[in-house]
This record gives sequence, C-alpha cells and structure tokens, in this order.
Amino acid sequence: MKTKRFTIVLSICLMLVGIGVITQLTTADSVRPAWNPASILSGQGLEHQVGEAIKIVDNKGNVISQACQGVSVGDEIISADGKHYRIVKLNKDRAIVKSLGMDKEFLAWNEYFTDERLAMAAATKKTGKVGIYHTHSDESYVPSDGSESKPFKGGIYDVGQSLSTRLQEKSGTEVLYDKTPHDPHDNAAYQRSRRTATKLMKENPIALIDVHRDGIPDPDYYSAKVSDTNVSKLRLVVGRQNPNMQANLSFAKKMMAYANKVHPGIVKEIFMAKGNYNQDLMPTALLIEAGTHTNTKGQAERGVALFADAIPIVLGIEGGPAEAQGKTGFKGITDRGATAENSGGWKAVGWILGLTLLLGGGFLLISTGSLKGVGERIGAFGKEFSNYLGPLKKRMQGKKRATKDTSETTKASYDQADRAVIDHRDDVTED
Repeated sequence: MKTKRFTIVLSICLMLVGIGVITQLTTADSVRPAWNPASILSGQGLEHQVGEAIKIVDNKGNVISQACQGVSVGDEIISADGKHYRIVKLNKDRAIVKSLGMDKEFLAWNEYFTDERLAMAAATKKTGKVGIYHTHSDESYVPSDGSESKPFKGGIYDVGQSLSTRLQEKSGTEVLYDKTPHDPHDNAAYQRSRRTATKLMKENPIALIDVHRDGIPDPDYYSAKVSDTNVSKLRLVVGRQNPNMQANLSFAKKMMAYANKVHPGIVKEIFMAKGNYNQDLMPTALLIEAGTHTNTKGQAERGVALFADAIPIVLGIEGGPAEAQGKTGFKGITDRGATAENSGGWKAVGWILGLTLLLGGGFLLISTGSLKGVGERIGAFGKEFSNYLGPLKKRMQGKKRATKDTSETTKASYDQADRAVIDHRDDVTED
C-alpha cells in the first residue's frame, strides 16, 4: 500500500515539475514581475516617508548623507567626489557608515570624461530611445503645488516633461514618455509601474528612467546653483536586490561622472538601496530623485534639464568617445538580444526535460499504481517491442546466412579455378 501511494505521489510530482518547466519556457519571452521574497519585508514602494529624515553619519558623527526611506544595513553610498561608504549600524534616527575608501571605477570614469578627450574623439551617432515614467505619480513640490502629494496628477509630471523636452530639443533624442499613473503610493506601486516599464521595453529603449522626488524636510540639502542656474540636485538610486545590480551601478557611476563634468555638482550621490525598483529589466535602468518636496518644482525642472545633457553622450546616442562606448558593454536592447540568442540551446534542453518529466509522470499515473505493476507494464512493453523486432531479426539472420552461402560459393569457385590451373600445369610438365 505504501509503495502504491509513493508511486502515485511520485507521478504527480513529476508531472507538476514537467508542467512547470514547460510553462516557464512558454512564457520566457514575456517580462514578468520580479518576485523577491525580501521585498515583502523591505517595504519597497514606501521608501518616501515624507518629512522624516534619517541622518547617515560616519563614526565621528560627520553627516555623510540623509534619507527619508527606511535605510538598511548593507546600503551603500558613493559621493560626488568618489568616496564609498556602507551602512553597518542603525539607530532610531541615524545610520552609521564605515568607509570603503575611494571607488576606483568611478574615479576611472571621472578621469576619462575630460573635455579634451570629448573634443578629440568623435563617435558614430547611434539611434536609441530613452524611456521615462513615474512609479510615484502623485509626488509633488509643496512650494509650487501646494502639497507634497497630488494623486494621479503630481507635479513630478512637469519634472518628467522637462527631462523629456531637453533631451528632444538639445540632442534630438527620441523619448518614450509614459504618463500612466500608478497611484496609490503604496507597496504595490512598483508592481503597477512594472507593467508600464514592460510596455516601454517593447519599443526597444536604450535606457529606462524612473523619475521621483525625495522627501527629506530640509530644502537646502538639494538646493544649489549649478552652471549659473538655481536648481535642485539629483540623487541616483540603484536597487541592490536585482541581478542587474552591478550593470545598473556602473551605468549610474558613468552618469554621475559625466554629468558632474558637464554641470559640476548636478548629481549629489549614488545611493544603493535595498530593493529592486524594476531595474532587473535592463542594465541601463535608473531611478533618479529630483530634489525634495520642500524644493520648488522649478528647481527640480531645471535640475533634470541639466542632467539631460549628459544622457545622450553616456548612452552613445550623441557623439562622444568611441572607445568609451566599447568599454562599457551597455548597448541597450542588443545586449538582451545576444543573451536571448545564446539561451536558445538551453531552451531546447529545457523542453526535452519538461516533456520527459511530464510523460514519465503520466506513464506512472496510468499504470497499475504499484512498482510491481509498473515493472509488469514495462516488461509487457519490452515483450511487445521484442515481438515487433522478431521478424526483423529473422530477416537479418536470413541475410547473414545468404551472405555466408554466397561467400562459401565464391570460395569454392576460386578453389575449382585453382585446381584447374594446377592440373593444366601438370599436363604441360608431363608433355
């Protein structure tokens, strides 16, 4: 009885695994929400606790940064001058970091992007589209909009429009600006905005930019005068919980390095936060925070417009160092296409595995339900197979006998010919 139950359970499990493999392969070409168990606990989607600030300090109490989101141990920061920090301890209203030294990759890009090299190197202009959207479509600016939140029509749309307009007018970059709202501002906002990002991906963008604003109460934290313009600076956010994290981070380093070369100080820092932020969709996905809710909307609009000047160069849409484009490895949609091509062989293996599991489980399930019955069924199948092969085997044996007889006849003929030659030679000798 136990054997019978075991066989039934085994067959069902095999069939379920086979169905799962086939389903995965069937839907592999569509972009699905990235399921991350940690995101349930990390509070992704509620990172903007407006009006609450956590000070991020070093072991001497020096303020390194501020954040309104729930920071986590392991989050990292790269400042505009290349200093790299990691959060190692959390208290109620502050986080303590340790220094990781200077970020060598950022410093290398910072050194590379010089006006002399850009003037001397002329890259072939590539075609590419930049996708822009807003996960938190309610975000607004209090001095200009009257509130930090305006559901479905936040002031953040004007900031996104400023970014889009600057890209189109100054560099001729084609922009895919999707204004789909994703309210309310809750834990599911990133799942809703993922549908929008997925739709943008169908247009083969070279980059995806999710535009936000921060929520720390101090307006001076972002306010600055950059390139003789009163702006709010930007913070670039990279999610630590996605497989493209290193690629996204490298892209962010390049953006901060070159943007700050063109407009010194426009990017405040890179913040590597616990979360996904839909950045698993492509290696050039980026989340930007354009100022905070206590800045004016005009400051944020002017800030993203200056930031836009760096985007075409870094992406290779506009002329820039040809060798820089070769080093980055970021080629927009072509990288994903190459990955898909290389995965074709594994898909074939997956189909074979899935069908084998499904058919094997089905065979067990329709059998007698016991290992003995399965053995008998296999034995019967073997017997039927042997019966099928029987006539074929006889025909093969007949052919072998015919071949043997032919060989023997040929050999006898050769022997007779030899004897005839010998007799003829004897006759000649006697004469």
